[in-house]
Amino acid sequence: MRSVVGECGEQRQLHESVLDQLGFEIVSGALPAGARISAEEITVRFEVSRTVAREVLRVLESLDMVRIRRRAGVTVLDQREWNALDPKMIRWQLAGPGRFSQLAWLADLRSGVEPLAARLAATHASPTQCGELTAAVIGMSATARAADTAAYLEHDMQFHATLLAASGNPLLVAFAPIIREVLAGRTEHALMPHHADPRALQLHLDVASAVQGGDGAAAESAMREIVIESATAVARLEEQPQADPGL
Repeated sequence: MRSVVGECGEQRQLHESVLDQLGFEIVSGALPAGARISAEEITVRFEVSRTVAREVLRVLESLDMVRIRRRAGVTVLDQREWNALDPKMIRWQLAGPGRFSQLAWLADLRSGVEPLAARLAATHASPTQCGELTAAVIGMSATARAADTAAYLEHDMQFHATLLAASGNPLLVAFAPIIREVLAGRTEHALMPHHADPRALQLHLDVASAVQGGDGAAAESAMREIVIESATAVARLEEQPQADPGL
C-alpha cells in the first residue's frame, strides 16, 4: 500500500505540472485574454482529478490570470491584470517568447532595489551576514569555470539573498524570490557564460568588502555595476541569439 505521504506528493507533483503548463500557455499567448477554460477540460486533458483541476484554477485566480464566476465559468484575463511580481509568473515569462524583454524589465527593477539594499547592508549587516557574503563569493570563484551550472547558481543566489536580508528592510527582503527566479532563469535558459566574467566576480567581492567595511556608497556603486553587467551580457545574447553563451 502506498503511504498517504506518497499519495500527497504525487498529487502535489500533478498540481505543479498542470499549473506550470497552463501558466506558461497563458503568458505565451497560447491561451489569450478572453479564452475560456474549465475544470472539466483540465481533468480530461491532463488526466487529473477535479480536485487538482480546481486547485490549479484557484492558484491562477490568485495570480489574477483568470477570473472565476459561478455561471460565466473561467476566463483568461488581460496581461495588465496579472500579478507581475509573483515568482511563478516571472518563471513562466522567462520560459516564453518574451524572455529578453522580461529580463530587461527585471534589470530595471533590480537597479532600483539591489543597489539600495547594498547601501543599507553596509550599515545593518551582521558579522554572520558579512561572512555569508564572503563565503558566497568564494563559492562563486571556486565554480567560476562552470558558471552555467547549478553549483555556481547556488552560490550566486545565496549572495543576493543574503544581501537583501542584510539590508534590514523587510520590503527589500521580499524581493529575494524574484531575484532568485532571474538568476535561475538565466541558467536554465542558457543565458549564462560557461566561464564567469572575472569583472563580475570582482564586483561581487567589492560589494562584500564594502558591506563589511561599512562603506555604503561603495557597496551601492558596485552592486549597480553588477546589475548593469548582467543586463549588458543578456542584451548581447539577444543581439546574437545563435551565439554560444559560453564563448
